[in-house]
Amino acid sequence: MITITDLRKKYNGVTVLDIPQLTIARGETFGLVGNNGAGKTTLFRLILDLIKADSGSISIDNIPIAGRDEWKGRVGAFLDESFLINFLRPEEYFDFIGKLYHLDKQEIESFLSSMAPFFADEIMGKNKLIREFSKGNQKKIGIAAAMMPKPDILILDEPFTALDPSSQIRLKKILNEYSTEHGIATLISSHDLNHVTEVSSRIVVLSKGEVIRDLQTNEQTLAELEQYFSVE
Repeated sequence: MITITDLRKKYNGVTVLDIPQLTIARGETFGLVGNNGAGKTTLFRLILDLIKADSGSISIDNIPIAGRDEWKGRVGAFLDESFLINFLRPEEYFDFIGKLYHLDKQEIESFLSSMAPFFADEIMGKNKLIREFSKGNQKKIGIAAAMMPKPDILILDEPFTALDPSSQIRLKKILNEYSTEHGIATLISSHDLNHVTEVSSRIVVLSKGEVIRDLQTNEQTLAELEQYFSVE
């Protein structure tokens, strides 16, 4: 579904991403891990065509993403708060996103109802602008908006950060069910090895922009990751 070929990105002459070949299949839950500066967010921004690669290509079902719009309706993403329209209330923002993806009022309301346990009565009906919510609740709004149109590809950068423990558990359940029910490709980056292992069928380790490990998740994956990242 997503094919990356000879992808390279530099900043100030320093190579921050160098991936000769990487393919992410339809229905795959793809976890991306690495220390700060590994290139995780850069890779996601390249896949979303938010920044330009120095060389190489990314395609979705053989459609090159660079400078083209055909694929955009098939991808939902939340990387950070800049994806939000923070002067809107959550209800207004969800209505805007729904209309953008041609969802009717009933479809929007049905989706928001399904997200009620995740929202935990902290989002809807509070008469607050998005910018007035905590970072954790802003993240809930952004994640929900990315999922609402049921995209073929869902990209989330550090989705568990700033969430309380109950919300983290609910999000893991939602992501596992969402991927199974809709057969989408889910791309998740996380510093939390436990969380990313629990929601990913495959995990790629990035270090200084290069793929160091490419693992199918099993009972030994968490221990292998902990050993790789351990500091003596």
